[in-house]
Amino acid sequence: MALPSVWSVMRVAIPFISVVGLLSVRLVGASQDSGSVIPAESRPCVDCHAFEFMQRALQDLKKTAYNLDTR
Repeated sequence: MALPSVWSVMRVAIPFISVVGLLSVRLVGASQDSGSVIPAESRPCVDCHAFEFMQRALQDLKKTAYNLDTR
């Protein structure tokens, strides 16, 4: 008996994984309590999070470059 080709398996697997992912996202979003939502005024903006992430990444790169230079 011949094994199914990679393309036929992928043709079935990709939509299945997509549907399961979408359903799990909807279930997770539905299970959150409305009382635990942080008001928008006290949450940092997306740009602030991105800026902090980039700062940490640059610090890590500087440390790595310094460690490579000292070797």
